[in-house]
Amino acid sequence: MHNITVAIRGVKPDYNQAKRIAEIMALRDNESATLVSWFDRDRGTHSPQCLRCELKGAPGWEVYGRNHEGRLRISFNDDQFVFIYS
Repeated sequence: MHNITVAIRGVKPDYNQAKRIAEIMALRDNESATLVSWFDRDRGTHSPQCLRCELKGAPGWEVYGRNHEGRLRISFNDDQFVFIYS
């Protein structure tokens, strides 16, 4: 999986702003990119919502993303928001 790190300083993006930026980046090289999983640290939520999916310390949403054709992991501000795209 290819990792992209985005640092935004001077303003704190919200989930929707980060998601729009991530989508633009994901679609740049792959017009059929699909959001597979995501994490929002500020709201304490993620998708998919799976219980006991953690594997070797990695959270379930990230394991799911890797195991479902995740090819691109886009992280904003030290994992404030993370989006995994196929």
